[in-house]
Amino acid sequence: MPIKSVTYLLEAQSIDMGGFPVKQAFPTQNIQQIDPFLLLHHASAKFSSHRPAKSQGVGPHPHRGFSPVTFVVEGQVHHRDSRGNSQIAGTGEVQWMHAGMGIVHSERPSEELAQSRGRQEIVQLWINSPAAHKMEKPEYWYLSREDMPVILSEDQKVQTKLIAGEYAGQMGKIPPKSPLLVMWGQAETGGHASLTIPQDFNSMLYLIKGNMRLVTYGLVDPEHLMVFGMEGDQIEMEFHSEAQFLLLCGKAIEEEVSRYGPYVMNNQTEILEAMRDYQMGKMGILIEEE
Repeated sequence: MPIKSVTYLLEAQSIDMGGFPVKQAFPTQNIQQIDPFLLLHHASAKFSSHRPAKSQGVGPHPHRGFSPVTFVVEGQVHHRDSRGNSQIAGTGEVQWMHAGMGIVHSERPSEELAQSRGRQEIVQLWINSPAAHKMEKPEYWYLSREDMPVILSEDQKVQTKLIAGEYAGQMGKIPPKSPLLVMWGQAETGGHASLTIPQDFNSMLYLIKGNMRLVTYGLVDPEHLMVFGMEGDQIEMEFHSEAQFLLLCGKAIEEEVSRYGPYVMNNQTEILEAMRDYQMGKMGILIEEE
């Protein structure tokens, strides 16, 4: 089966997000989206024991029209939202939220992590929703380590967790709003893995940490995003150290996209409606009591 070629190699660049330093792999000046994916951020933070956890991290803010997904690489993330969800996700776990018609949420460290002055490392991915789903009721899913089916490489050295979509006869627990394949891999030194990409899916691979060689391309350093062309259906990886990666594949939605801050809609009128609805309290109110 033909091996996919790399169209772009994008290094995650440091940016300031309202006082929080993050690495942004995309969008870039030249690549606004990789349909249906909108954004990939990689962030690390250490917390203080001198302040409560609910005054640290990212405070309440709204979203509409897409799914923000948080992969907890290290530490803990306490998600709260205006729909009453309150959940702590730990290392190796995932929080997936379909913002739909609008929701307010916060992402804080857990109290335990703050008091121990612990470190948090996350990757956050934004996935667009088709117009038909943008104004649905918001939904939230928490995936523990046990909730994710695992695909093992032939040499048993690469474990890839299935988060959304179908692979090798297994189904991810997340019901996506458009056809997706989202996987989170962890490799031992010397591991080799070959993964199959569905036909007609845009695909990319983000190397979170470690060093790898992509067959037919070459060596790849951590915090780089590989965007693949449409031809072929195989990705072959060799790992020169312990590593983690995200494989992100999706069928293009092919709709107009209008973005403003935390809102992703199809036109500017819908963006203005989102801003108005948030100001009027229609996305709910989040009071972080616990």
